[in-house]
Amino acid sequence: MVWFDVCSVDDLQPDSGICALVQEQQIAVFYFASSQNVYALSNFDPFGQANVLSRGLIGDINGQPIVASPLYKQHFNLLTGQCLEDADVRIPAYAAQIVNGRVQVSW
Repeated sequence: MVWFDVCSVDDLQPDSGICALVQEQQIAVFYFASSQNVYALSNFDPFGQANVLSRGLIGDINGQPIVASPLYKQHFNLLTGQCLEDADVRIPAYAAQIVNGRVQVSW
């Protein structure tokens, strides 16, 4: 597994997302400040056909971390990329971690 450095954890907004260009791909990185967890998904919303998921609202449904798309409000599981409203839709989810104050993603 190859880890790509994205940014400093200090560059993240607590309980929000950012977009990062990693290996020519737009990646949405989400930071849950209370647990110090980071998650990474493709930034592309397959319903709205736009790179906007980093602007979605994050939270949890039944204990699973999710992001709600800012366009049509579909929910995506931050661990798996699975759409909660449509079992046939899944977006790429990436491994993410914080190491020595730096955010890293891998696939």
